[in-house]
Amino acid sequence: MPLLTLKVDVDTYRGTREGVPNLVRLLRQHGANATFLFSLGPDHTGWALRRALRPGFFQKVSRTSVLEHYGLKTLMYGVLLPAPDIGIECAAEMRAVQDAGFECGIHTWDHVVWQDRVRSRDADWTANLMRQAYRRYTDIFGRPPQTHGAAGWQMNEHAFAQLDAFGLRYASDGRARLSNDGSLADPKAGPYRVSMAGKTQACIQLPTTLPTLDELLGRRIGGVTIDESSIAGFLLELTRTPRDHVFTLHAELEGQKLAPILKQLIIGWQRQGYELASMSDYFQKVKNETLPGYPVTWGVLPGRSGELIVQ
Repeated sequence: MPLLTLKVDVDTYRGTREGVPNLVRLLRQHGANATFLFSLGPDHTGWALRRALRPGFFQKVSRTSVLEHYGLKTLMYGVLLPAPDIGIECAAEMRAVQDAGFECGIHTWDHVVWQDRVRSRDADWTANLMRQAYRRYTDIFGRPPQTHGAAGWQMNEHAFAQLDAFGLRYASDGRARLSNDGSLADPKAGPYRVSMAGKTQACIQLPTTLPTLDELLGRRIGGVTIDESSIAGFLLELTRTPRDHVFTLHAELEGQKLAPILKQLIIGWQRQGYELASMSDYFQKVKNETLPGYPVTWGVLPGRSGELIVQ
């Protein structure tokens, strides 16, 4: 049976408090597994407004209605409002996910800081943020994390090396390349290991292989504008041919206003014969396979502004 791994990125305080419990209820209702990756430090979402000069930023904002999905208060954190410490204020909500039987892992310490700065930072800066997240995760859950998924699919070579230093056996820090129609540019894309300085890392990467909802909504593909009424059908067409996939969803989107779309996808994927799985499930399936090694590579994906890690 092919696996469709659901990877939940939790970026904000609001997403943790409101979106995460909604997702847990929806997933349990349909017998679907998933991995929740948490932001564990301060919520500086307001600082993300600095991305306004990035190519493609305004197109994405206008298509996905950032204010509607994230809320004005969240967009003021770190600017006009103090940044709430997610790991301190939302520890109970995080533990409830583990108690409900779902895998949990690290997304980041400070989402905006990591996403906007990590590419150019040195080993000490990188290790400091990753260690803060590691310690906070261990304090909250009472055990070390098993997995990681980078904020904004942003990493550097020091971060990949730190995953091995932590002893993490699998992560989902990057993306498979996509064509303009949302399909895989390389049909063989999938699990791999990062190669750096002549060494192949032990940690297996499970890249996201499908476009995200915010990358599709409002785009015109094949002469048709993708909207909330058609997006589930569009994604289900991409998964019609059975193969393992990783789909990244966000607590702030699918855990709130876009929950009805996620419900359609869950039902549709189960009808297509997929097992809706966690990252751990996927790792167990591929851990003994001989996997390719690829260097750290950056690229642009349709519907998303800026460069990110790609396979």
